[in-house]
Amino acid sequence: MAEKTIDIKLHLLEPRATEKSYLEQTNRIYVFPVKRTMGKQEIAKMVEKEFNVTVTDVRTLIRNGKKTKYSKGKHAYPGITHRQDKKFAYVRLKKGDSIKVFDEPEEDKKTSAKEARADKKAKADKNAGKESK
Repeated sequence: MAEKTIDIKLHLLEPRATEKSYLEQTNRIYVFPVKRTMGKQEIAKMVEKEFNVTVTDVRTLIRNGKKTKYSKGKHAYPGITHRQDKKFAYVRLKKGDSIKVFDEPEEDKKTSAKEARADKKAKADKNAGKESK
């Protein structure tokens, strides 16, 4: 029999893309969901290795899972269970380091947006000229 090879995928870190995390980025803080078993030193090493940045501070928190109701049928007595707890790491980077999370417009794109508006206006004027004929 041929042996099956199983690829073990490492736990890849992906920063959270939320409004709160976007505001935290102004202070060089990035939010990562992590496994509950991971420690601060392990998180710092993984972020440094994956994004080639220098980590200066790691803070973690565990959010308790919410209560949810469930029922086993129409006449069964409903019960309450809990969702899984989630752990998040707030990682502060060294000054000058950053991680690209959101598609932020560059200066070149700002000028191209002005050009695009001018093109739209020119097309509108051109279409208005055709309609008058």
